[in-house]
Amino acid sequence: MKDHLVQLFVISGRSGSGKSLALKVLEDLGFYCIDNLPAAFLGNLIKLAKEHYPKIAVSIDIRTILYSGDRDQAMISETYVQARHDPDIRSTIIYLDADDQVLVKRYANTRRLHPLSLKSMSLDEAISKESEMLMRISSVADLRIDTSELSVHDLANQITTLVQGRPERRLVMIFESFGFKDGIAKDADFVFDSRFLPNPFWKKELRSYTGLDRPIIDFFSTYPEVKAYIDEIDNLLSNCLEKIERSNRSYLTVAIGCTGGFHRSVFIAQTLADRFTSRGITAHVRHRSLAAKKLSS
Repeated sequence: MKDHLVQLFVISGRSGSGKSLALKVLEDLGFYCIDNLPAAFLGNLIKLAKEHYPKIAVSIDIRTILYSGDRDQAMISETYVQARHDPDIRSTIIYLDADDQVLVKRYANTRRLHPLSLKSMSLDEAISKESEMLMRISSVADLRIDTSELSVHDLANQITTLVQGRPERRLVMIFESFGFKDGIAKDADFVFDSRFLPNPFWKKELRSYTGLDRPIIDFFSTYPEVKAYIDEIDNLLSNCLEKIERSNRSYLTVAIGCTGGFHRSVFIAQTLADRFTSRGITAHVRHRSLAAKKLSS
């Protein structure tokens, strides 16, 4: 065996959710990528990778299991469990998904044929059935990403950040701020609501700032309940981290929401990310509503 470990990424999810893009991003990051790999080949591929392919990524989706059903899903699950416990392999399954209506719209835009449409299903029926058929793979995923509201650039940046920020056998924490007006974060493991805290939006002189700006930071520093709430979230997460890492999870996504997603949630998400980073934990932060506002302006 060579000195380096094998880094294995398995990309799965429903058709139209962004798997091809994710695989292309991984290819650009130096991974040897295989699309639509038959499940029966996964075990042999992992063995081969130890000798020749230290960075490998495969896409496994409904096309792989279309004719063999649960047999291939069971094979994928068993092979992946073995890979997880192999000291020579760092493995991650990323499951991509999106709302049903978003998938319908994407198919309408591309005019592609859904794989299950070959079985005389309507597009709506195929999308719903696909979710059922991929349930076993979805259940063993290390990270789920909802791409409903992500642009191709957002998804590419997110995959890139996850790959480059992942240290060996360590949990990567992702802190995400969002506005409830834009809908709840769907790919989060923890969701915290900060709408009960003082809102700087009601001060006209502060309204144009964000939770990253000094005037807002100074505003929150005058309210002990804000720090108390951050401390409570910090303590909860800190007490869970060891057990989460022992469960072989690679990523933990923590979402903080407020009304608009510009002040309270941004400040809290950034503060928590800074705290965990200062402790030597790999932590990334993304501000969804804030980023969407910048793109639209």
